[in-house]
Amino acid sequence: MTSAGESFPLTRHSVLAAARSQDGAERARALEILFASYWKPVYKYIRLKFSQSPQDAQDLTQGFFAELLERQLLSRFDPAKSRLRTYLRLCADSFALNELKAASRKKRGGEFAHVALDFSGAEDELRAQAIDPASIPSPESLEDFFEKEWIRSLFSSAVEELRGACEARERQNAFQLFEAYDLAGEENISYGELAARFSLPLSEVNNQLAWARREFRLIALARLRAFCESEEEFALEAKALFGVSRQ
Repeated sequence: MTSAGESFPLTRHSVLAAARSQDGAERARALEILFASYWKPVYKYIRLKFSQSPQDAQDLTQGFFAELLERQLLSRFDPAKSRLRTYLRLCADSFALNELKAASRKKRGGEFAHVALDFSGAEDELRAQAIDPASIPSPESLEDFFEKEWIRSLFSSAVEELRGACEARERQNAFQLFEAYDLAGEENISYGELAARFSLPLSEVNNQLAWARREFRLIALARLRAFCESEEEFALEAKALFGVSRQ
């Protein structure tokens, strides 16, 4: 199973290309990356759009990804017509509607069963966001929500990979500073306060934070690139997320 902190592979060619590979190991690895990146946005989207209980949303999420494999839906994706996340959202819509109409949801596994799903963590995030499905005014709002959740998933996995990279390089201080200053949401915290908290020179705080931020951006861009079918698409996506066009 792929853990979030492992080095992210397939950074120079599309995960989709690898998912269509004749090499079973490469295909399985790519599918795990795809599912790990998309299961949480799909789960939250189904929970809100179809007003499903956590258990039913779990069943639908697992069933959707099983169908994605069984019906080889990835082979039908055309990057000229839409982005991958738009295509997957529409596929999830169609699957959930059909399952709810038929009232015949089943827990299915397949290769997707190898990816550990932290549904309770996803529920905690939804509660923290305090989103009331009835307050969502239009389908467009849910589309925006799915988009933001995909970005959240991308950044969260990049943070975990950065954590692992810092541990492997014995640069735990860099991650702790990055976590305290950029992730914890402490308002008005200064570099001087961080220097005192971690018993580091001010210059070291500055250098470590600069390194961690640079590494985080490189990791996130590598993950983003793997989900783009062309350099043109990657340039547009990178500019939208970071204001840069390439790594």
